[in-house]
Amino acid sequence: MAAAQVSAETAEAAARVAVGILGGTGDQGRGLARRLALAGNRVIIGSRDPARAVAAAASVGSPPQVTGAANEEAARAADLVIAAVPWDGHADLLAQVAGALEGKIVVDCVNPIVFDARGCYAIGVPEGSAAEQAAAVLPGSTVVGAFHHVSATLLLDPEVAELDQDVLVLGDDRSATDLVQALAERIPGVRGVYAGRLRLCGQVEALTANLVAINRRYKAHAGLRVTDV
Repeated sequence: MAAAQVSAETAEAAARVAVGILGGTGDQGRGLARRLALAGNRVIIGSRDPARAVAAAASVGSPPQVTGAANEEAARAADLVIAAVPWDGHADLLAQVAGALEGKIVVDCVNPIVFDARGCYAIGVPEGSAAEQAAAVLPGSTVVGAFHHVSATLLLDPEVAELDQDVLVLGDDRSATDLVQALAERIPGVRGVYAGRLRLCGQVEALTANLVAINRRYKAHAGLRVTDV
């Protein structure tokens, strides 16, 4: 694996970031909260129900490293916010907390996928992707797409010390994508890889459906590695 492609200054900035996770009571949100807290970041788990957020925080770490709050409070308290909400509530929740997200980096890891009798498949999004929808709803924020393919099972598993995979990071502001790459690399075994502008997020989100099919077929928790980088 090649050396990290972010500067030492950016890596230091990522270490100081307080991370809010909207919809953080789900497995993906709790998994990211756990790993980032273990790396030393302060994490605020957000939920529509503050009591559930507090319970989720208690399940992955102890205050003051991990705390729980209402979504809007978590958004205001954080330096950078990860949207890990279910797809069907994505736009509505972001619109509700848009004021609290003004001027902040919002990392969207939402995958617009659904299941039927034949399995998992991606659905169309009028804006092109969940990340582009977030950018449309949050014109005062800098939206970055990342963490789409990281298994929640692995993130939550205390027996898994390192995650052997890359995180694809997409966005139109390179200082923001650099910071998110550095944040991803705070998780042992993870490398952040810049994967293009935000308009390319659609196929990255849709690829999650393929990984679900792989995981079902091979009983695995597959991730991605980018070669020759």
